[in-house]
Amino acid sequence: MPRFNLESPNSLSQKCDIENLTTWALNEAKVISDLAVRDCVTDVCKSLDVFVRWPTKAVLLWSGCDRIAPPGARQRIHTFPNIIKDAAKRVKAPLDTRSNGPAIVSFLVAGGTRPTRFGSHNSWSVHHIYSGKFPYLGRSNTLHAAKEGLHFTQSAGLIAVHPIADGICDEYPFFSWLLRAEAFRRFGYDPDGVFRDSPPDQFGFAANHTTEVICSGEDERILQAGTMR
Repeated sequence: MPRFNLESPNSLSQKCDIENLTTWALNEAKVISDLAVRDCVTDVCKSLDVFVRWPTKAVLLWSGCDRIAPPGARQRIHTFPNIIKDAAKRVKAPLDTRSNGPAIVSFLVAGGTRPTRFGSHNSWSVHHIYSGKFPYLGRSNTLHAAKEGLHFTQSAGLIAVHPIADGICDEYPFFSWLLRAEAFRRFGYDPDGVFRDSPPDQFGFAANHTTEVICSGEDERILQAGTMR
């Protein structure tokens, strides 16, 4: 897995206001000194659903799957179990074996859509909102979903994002936390445990929220045993 530059000289100034997320984000955006840039970023915040597509439900496609490249390899190449092939076929999701392929399948299986781009034949990127960057206020680290088998293919932490907003995700802490707070509002997904006093469950969800699991580690072990026979 390639190394990522996850350090940032800036962080949030105030904790997220779950009840008034847009207002909170616009207030955080005041740290952007260039007015033209600030106007661009705040327009995205105020029209989030124009720039971001969410899945319709929380699905952990493949428990235990991550994007960590094996020693000596540049990226991880995946071999999909039959249960995932069947789930992908039902929604006509292509099976891309490259490093981020399972996350894309998870997003599509969970009802997400990827609009096509204006300047190419590609679709919007599928982005992990928990990228290991921008810890919450008072915290020293945050989940890096691509490295964690219970989160890499968790649709609640995935979005399809317009190229403009994709750049903003990596630049401004408050925008990343706007997305993370929205994931909590939609699905109860809170892997860092910052939006509720009680800790999240093993899958990163607050109390009274659950996730569907398509393929568990046990399923994979059974599959491998069957293949060996």
